Amino acid sequence: MNKSGLSISLCLAAALLSACALAEPITIKFAHVVTDSTPKGQGARLFKELVEQRLGDQVRVEVYANSSLYGDADEMEALRENRVQLLAPSLAKFETYTPQLQVFDLPFLFDDLAAVDRFQRRAKGRQLLQSMADHNIVGLAYWHNGMKQLSAIRALRTPQDARDLNFRIQHSAVLEAQFQQLGAKTSKLPFSSVYTALKSGQVQGAENPWSNIYSQKFHEVQPYIIETNHGVLDYMLVSNSRFWYSIPHHIRVELEGIIDEVTYAVNQQAAELNIGYRQKIQHSGYSQVLQLSSAERQAWREAMEPVWRHFETQIGTDIIKAARAANRKPQ
Repeated sequence: MNKSGLSISLCLAAALLSACALAEPITIKFAHVVTDSTPKGQGARLFKELVEQRLGDQVRVEVYANSSLYGDADEMEALRENRVQLLAPSLAKFETYTPQLQVFDLPFLFDDLAAVDRFQRRAKGRQLLQSMADHNIVGLAYWHNGMKQLSAIRALRTPQDARDLNFRIQHSAVLEAQFQQLGAKTSKLPFSSVYTALKSGQVQGAENPWSNIYSQKFHEVQPYIIETNHGVLDYMLVSNSRFWYSIPHHIRVELEGIIDEVTYAVNQQAAELNIGYRQKIQHSGYSQVLQLSSAERQAWREAMEPVWRHFETQIGTDIIKAARAANRKPQ
């Protein structure tokens, strides 16, 4: 190569290095609707922290908590349009995009959170992460918030005790059917409106994990909280598919590793927080925490089994069967 050619090559190399150095980092906007103190809120902050530590000059994470960027009603459309790149909506929010995820809303299907864990780790549970590919949505992980408890203005010992009460629900056909089966009414309200609705009497009950009940002060406006553990309020960490797979492979692999770490931390913390928040609620003086006996819980389960059968075709017999099998503890 002559001096002229060498000079041009060096200039091109220098220009390329300069362009790389000046390249803007990939921006990931992570929006959610709860406070920073909840498992999801702390998971979002931990994700941001770990990304900054390991990919600081390549990826920038912006966290928007407590519906400060998008609320319940518009966050999914924002994701699909790539106006936000990470969300962790509750699993009930996805029925528009796949009926299969309704399995997590079926009342009294899972015995406990350990059974939910087993199902999510097995083949059918992992398969559901890819169930919204046709809608430009990719599932990255399941995050726990906790098992759901019923709160109300009455002590709900039996299914009949819920009759005629109005419960706040998310937009979910299964949850609507769940309360219809009890002879109760439902109101679909955004999460940010629940406290006011309970306080005013617009609705008389709700279903939430302990962490949501305490962090949103629902226990201050609900005289009874019944420890039903009747369903799971989990989240799916999701991204815009086209955005996610456009990230250079080596960066995406690093992000996936970080997500695995954060998922473990979120799920551990969710379990610890729910135990702690349950105790705080019990000792708060605002509401009475009631526990169901084995016979009372079985009565609730039997009352809800028609809901399982109603949605069996939509969800898939194989998925419901796999979920029920997860209740059996490994020997």
